[in-house]
Amino acid sequence: MENYHKYLHTSNIDKKWGFYINTVGYCKTNKNMHYPSSAEHPTDHAFSWNKGRILDGFYIVFITSGSGVFESAQTAPQVVDAGTCFVLFPGVWHRYKPNPLVGWEEYWVGFNGTYPAQLMDSFFNWKNPVFKTGLNKDLLAAFTYLLAAVSQAQMGYSQVISGITLAILGILNRVNLTAYSADDPESVWVSQAAFMLQNRLSENINIEALVQEFPISYSKFRKAFKRLMGKSPNQYHLDLRLDKAEELLRNTSLSIKEIGYHTGFESPYYFSRIFKERFDVSPKAFKRRPHS
Repeated sequence: MENYHKYLHTSNIDKKWGFYINTVGYCKTNKNMHYPSSAEHPTDHAFSWNKGRILDGFYIVFITSGSGVFESAQTAPQVVDAGTCFVLFPGVWHRYKPNPLVGWEEYWVGFNGTYPAQLMDSFFNWKNPVFKTGLNKDLLAAFTYLLAAVSQAQMGYSQVISGITLAILGILNRVNLTAYSADDPESVWVSQAAFMLQNRLSENINIEALVQEFPISYSKFRKAFKRLMGKSPNQYHLDLRLDKAEELLRNTSLSIKEIGYHTGFESPYYFSRIFKERFDVSPKAFKRRPHS
């Protein structure tokens, strides 16, 4: 995925809605890269590690790979790694950065309004802003959907993305209520693999090679994956890629060849055949259909 961010204008309608989004984004910072890149962000969002920053809204940052450090006026410096969210509160000084030897990938959303202010005050504590979510596929799906909605900018999308952000808050609240457990190592490995597959839809992944980093044989992993996810890891990844292809056919002007490329199908002919097997219609015919 390419780096992307957007800072949004807040209209009177957004304010009447009571829940509006200020910014969304995704950024991969490779090791030894300067962080953050102040040239890419407005003055009120730019910061340096030495000075830190104070913002006037709520922000959720989701770290999906790598590691780094987070600190705020209410919390001591602590390591944040893949599968961690931290929340920034208005008026609270904070700073964070990736480990320069590792780098990290981050998603974020900034929001404000009367309704989220009430939710944050009732269900979240600014003295405990860090959440160990694990590699949560629902959280990743929500951030991916959020970025897609903003980039497409269809009519009424401002209210749609506030709903997606509300879903993200719901996931974090669930994590808050149910501590992330590593009692079942197989479920943890399956969760990590499912997260990786969902985050790499543009690749035709060798699952056996992917699983080599887990302390489990592929045959045992495959059985655990099928038991917990209801399908084999290869079929799971293929279904994710086809669902993404359907979304791109429905909502973008990309060519069929480009959509195949973006979903990991190097051959347009193979892509068309697999798509038709799944949806009973070719990509070309599906794209011609009217979609609401």
